[in-house]
Amino acid sequence: MSTPYPFTAVVGQTDLRLALLLNAVSPAVGGVLVRGEKGTAKSTAVRALSALLPQVDVVPGCRFSCAPGAPDPACPDGPHEPGPGAVRPARMVELPVGASEDRLVGALDIERALAEGVKAFEPGLLADAHRGILYVDEVNLLHDHLIDLLLDAAAMGASYVEREGVSVRHAARFLLVGTMNPEEGELRPQLLDRFGLTVEVAASREPAQRVEVVRRRLAYEDDPAGFATRWAGDEHEVRARVVAARALLPKVSLGDTALLQIAATCAGFEVDGMRADIVMARTATALAAWAGRTEVRKEDVRQAALLALPHRRRRNPFDAPGLDEDLLDRILDEFPDEEPDPDPEPGPEGPDGNGPDDSGPGDGGPDGGPGGTPPQESGPDAPASEAEAPQTPEGSEQQPSGQENGGGGPEQAAVRAAEPFRTKMLSVPGLGEGASGRRSRARTAHGRTTGAQRPRGHLTKLHLAATIQAAAPHQKARGRSGRGLVVRKDDLRQATREGREGNLVLFVVDASGSMAARQRMSAVKGAVLSLLLDAYQRRDKVGLITFRGAGAQLALPPTSSVDAAAARLEQLPTGGRTPLAAGLLTAHETLRIERLRDPSRRPLLVVVTDGRATSAGALGGDPRELSRRSARMLAAEGVASVVVDCESGPVRLGLAGVLAADLGGPAVSLDGLRADSLAGLVKNVRTAVTSQSSHTNRRAA
Repeated sequence: MSTPYPFTAVVGQTDLRLALLLNAVSPAVGGVLVRGEKGTAKSTAVRALSALLPQVDVVPGCRFSCAPGAPDPACPDGPHEPGPGAVRPARMVELPVGASEDRLVGALDIERALAEGVKAFEPGLLADAHRGILYVDEVNLLHDHLIDLLLDAAAMGASYVEREGVSVRHAARFLLVGTMNPEEGELRPQLLDRFGLTVEVAASREPAQRVEVVRRRLAYEDDPAGFATRWAGDEHEVRARVVAARALLPKVSLGDTALLQIAATCAGFEVDGMRADIVMARTATALAAWAGRTEVRKEDVRQAALLALPHRRRRNPFDAPGLDEDLLDRILDEFPDEEPDPDPEPGPEGPDGNGPDDSGPGDGGPDGGPGGTPPQESGPDAPASEAEAPQTPEGSEQQPSGQENGGGGPEQAAVRAAEPFRTKMLSVPGLGEGASGRRSRARTAHGRTTGAQRPRGHLTKLHLAATIQAAAPHQKARGRSGRGLVVRKDDLRQATREGREGNLVLFVVDASGSMAARQRMSAVKGAVLSLLLDAYQRRDKVGLITFRGAGAQLALPPTSSVDAAAARLEQLPTGGRTPLAAGLLTAHETLRIERLRDPSRRPLLVVVTDGRATSAGALGGDPRELSRRSARMLAAEGVASVVVDCESGPVRLGLAGVLAADLGGPAVSLDGLRADSLAGLVKNVRTAVTSQSSHTNRRAA
């Protein structure tokens, strides 16, 4: 087994380490969601935390880690006889992104359950993680139904497996930690709310700290065991402090003043529901215990708000997470702390017997930060400075300014998008088999049952009626003598289900001079932003292509991060001629490459233009003829398309309608995108694509 990187050797990332340690002190806090760019020690810190957790007593031979003194009465391996327990380290179980439902919750042997009436159950990862840590790397890429199961188990402290009337329940209490890179897509707001705390991490811009990160990492890779030995003392101190804080936690008093501060803070920031109040109360209590105190103070409430509220204030994926600290201070100042008790109960003893405030990493004293901070770099090779440089603002990537305008007028500065609005659903015709989502019809693992088939591999969803129907004709030949049905493996039938899938929505946006009127471009951006918001809600991947001047540019390769697409859209300048064919050909190439990467995800092409084609770019020839040929090529490959007609004014040429006909899809005006004006558009998409497909088939015949 490889030697893990020591938790106390992680450089910087104070908030991340504090949030993890608070959950180690009080698992009732509800876990941690760590958001940040790649290469910021997210996974390293999480994997190192398990070494700081106290060892657990378990019933020998129990696959569900029951405690000897209080075994779970519903344990599938029970009942357990009284006796001495075994001691083992706390586990850290990692849930892979591609895990199946059976791997997560466990598998029930349906054949034995039907034929023999026994509950033959193979535990899953939730059982392995009981009384330990369950770590989900890239949690935003996990399938929605797995996230639902995971968070339900975390909230209830138990996992339920139910198949055709046969059910198994076992305890599943664990510290849930998820990490994610926001560039790869966001979690749904209701799922964000289920994580107790959230932390934003970023790489330090301080050269001295970056040097120390590299130095420690190289030292660890050269000699992992020796490096861990050098930090063993700090690890022992923090582990002892976690144990002491756990022992002190039941004695911590959460007074009326602290409760008023918590309630006023949640109300002042307009947080939905009551979960935030409860999480803040638990976090503030854990902070006080970590600092060795028996009363919750205002600084504990303030730190709890900074960890528990930012992710609960986002209303859509384009809102930046964060908290207005000036407003937070004004709210808390309305409820000053009471005078401290002159004879407070002594806190837990630290490793040296003098309490945690006298020595050791992460002092909770005057210089230790509110409520106590996690261990600092007090061990070997500690950097001289911990100062953090200001971070680069999100979305600061500059648009290339040297693009050729192609003689179509000067480049216009980027304009802000109009307010987004609710759009009606666009869908791809037919029945797909892509990733689960909420847009187009597809065969999925979840949804309404539409039929049955022989299972391909492991049986997951039993179709009971079809199974009985397959087994019934053979009962006499199998020597059935009693009331029970004789079922064999060949009789089992898998239920086929129909639900919804997510698609690849590829936006091709005209940014030429004909679109450059500020009010008009603002409306165009508002419409695309509305479609992006719809794509986020329906679990789509999105891509963005822009064309202007002499050619087209893939501004954003297909991704699950719709907020990244919104940021690119906001920076989009306009000007120059209109190379419509270049935009369509870039879309064709992008879809070809994406089809190789993800063949099951079907695309929906959304072309936002007035239909003009005034430049052939490097292709040469007649611009209009080139654009029509490019559109027909996309239609011939069955790509579902919609053209958003941006033409305005009293005199209209109707070129967007011609383009839509060539693409085999409908054209809709900017005003027609609104949900109350979009009736029948989905039907038009399906009809147009079906008609185009039939026409293509007739020509081929």
